[in-house]
Amino acid sequence: MSTLIDFDRAFQQLPLVAILRGLSPGEAVAVGSALFEAGFRLIEVPLNSPQAFESIERLSGHLPGALIGAGTVLTIEEVRRVQGAGGRLIVSPHFDSEVVTATVARGLISVPGVMTPSEAFMALRQGAHALKLFPAELIPPHGLKALRAVLPPTIRLLPVGGITPSSMAPYQAAGASGFGLGSALYKPGDTAAAVGERARAFVQAWQASQKSAP
Repeated sequence: MSTLIDFDRAFQQLPLVAILRGLSPGEAVAVGSALFEAGFRLIEVPLNSPQAFESIERLSGHLPGALIGAGTVLTIEEVRRVQGAGGRLIVSPHFDSEVVTATVARGLISVPGVMTPSEAFMALRQGAHALKLFPAELIPPHGLKALRAVLPPTIRLLPVGGITPSSMAPYQAAGASGFGLGSALYKPGDTAAAVGERARAFVQAWQASQKSAP
């Protein structure tokens, strides 16, 4: 239950997930610290990053106030390994019932990727805690709005894919609960200072969209 409480708290504080694809263990602490200082409390390291489990372990140990986890999680074994590294957030690009079930059974947070109402409702039936709308390039704001109309209002929907500070407001107005942020926030080789600067721009854009929401 504590992990779910931590997720709820982190989401309420700032519902933006930092996606650190390509992060190396050597830069994990510096980049993670820059994100934390900017207000981020949800951080994922995609498993197709170099030595991803080591980066997750370093981030989890250095940032106990954040919810650290993995993206591109495709198998039950990967769920187990993420938890072993201290990760508590399991994000996938797709919906896999076995992965969601295993994640929930281990007391971790499940955020599978979906595109359609069928996928969304199946994921929720398996216990998913939030839904990753991916790729957002193929799900424009009016598509999100249509999906939002048929889903329970409390379900958290996070567009992921190509999101920039300037594209957040239309999605937020259509019903986005938050966002997953990838290459516009972090790319391999970026300095921690550069990531921190972009992180603050995203935070400002989110706060501005909240103020302008009806």
